[in-house]
Amino acid sequence: MLRFALAAYTLLLPFPSAASRESEPAAPKTGEELLTLMRDRYVGKWYRTLTFTQKTTLPDGKIETWYEALELPGKLRIDIAPLDSGKTLLFRNDSLYVFDQKKLKASQPLLHPLMVLGFDVYQAPVKETAEKLRALKFDLSKVHETTWRGRPTYVVGAAPGDTTSPQFWIDAERLYFVRSLAPSKQDPAVISETIFDKYVPLAGGWLETQVLFLANGKQQVKEEYSDPKANVKLDPAIFDPGAWKAPGWVRNEGGRRP
Repeated sequence: MLRFALAAYTLLLPFPSAASRESEPAAPKTGEELLTLMRDRYVGKWYRTLTFTQKTTLPDGKIETWYEALELPGKLRIDIAPLDSGKTLLFRNDSLYVFDQKKLKASQPLLHPLMVLGFDVYQAPVKETAEKLRALKFDLSKVHETTWRGRPTYVVGAAPGDTTSPQFWIDAERLYFVRSLAPSKQDPAVISETIFDKYVPLAGGWLETQVLFLANGKQQVKEEYSDPKANVKLDPAIFDPGAWKAPGWVRNEGGRRP
């Protein structure tokens, strides 16, 4: 009797409509398909600018304070305390510009993979993002599913069990970057690993509040974010490599103006 009652109850349960089933995106077969899912999910919603303060723990245990500002896509500025030292790292136009004492000391072409995967992917055209990732040696033809810290995750760039090929990991539900692995440029026997952790929702998108950098599983650098502010107005001049300009978004440092 109970069996028949359960069967009758099951028949009364609502089934998902064809429209609702079709609205669920299929699992991506290529990295480019995954990039499209990521951008489509958040385009027009993800914040365009961001500022935060970063506590940076270096390999020797030394702790530094960094003040960071982003404008998406493609612009990141890091000012290293104390601000009156004029030590600044500026990422723009896929290049790195290094300032000291407010003077430009060096520059070089540099694709910043964490900017591309963690932020720019939600603003830049998919083809542009894919080209940059291929230039960084990620094989976008390889995708498989796994779990990371108990959550379903897509891995792009490697087959299951491969932990040495360049690869990036994306949370399958929330579609944000969580991990990357790649041989070190200095020593291919060393696997460099980056982990984006402790995400919080922010202004239509997400922000990791901890980043770990490891070499062969051993932590090298830890970054911890605080005081994040999204969609703030930033002076375009702070991203101009032609002349150093004070980071006006930093309001106070030890009671001093920058």
